[in-house]
Amino acid sequence: MSKTPVQAEFIPPPIQKTVYPPPFAALVEGRQKRKLGDYFGLSNFGVNLTQLLPGAISALLHHHSKQDEFIYVLQGNPTLVLEDQEYLLSPGVCFGVKAGSGVASQVVNRSNAVAIFLEVGDRTLGDEVVYPDDDLWARQMSAGVWEFTHKDGNAY
Repeated sequence: MSKTPVQAEFIPPPIQKTVYPPPFAALVEGRQKRKLGDYFGLSNFGVNLTQLLPGAISALLHHHSKQDEFIYVLQGNPTLVLEDQEYLLSPGVCFGVKAGSGVASQVVNRSNAVAIFLEVGDRTLGDEVVYPDDDLWARQMSAGVWEFTHKDGNAY
């Protein structure tokens, strides 16, 4: 935990790139997150500096039951996928998804250049995540640990 200002790009990305189980972990291989909020010991909300290589995705298409999400584009032209709609984003564009709305989203980099954006989300415990296009369901357990199962409840 830092008590002084720091350049965001100097905050190291975590060693574990994702909490997704196989085979889903491979789908976010071109994503790098620097957990800025964790670096400063923030506990009420998280802030990630996320970089997507060309062709990479931020996450599987998903929606949260209890946690709000917000993105702000810093560089590049990623595509925001909302259900069956797509929006080409550019630096300065932002978007938020309210928890419990049932609106599934993801950010995809379909461009030939790196995309960088800030992700902000709260850390309300007991969150559940639905992945409408995949056989995956997530539930946040105590201490913020995520449990992933098939939609029928069987473990991965």
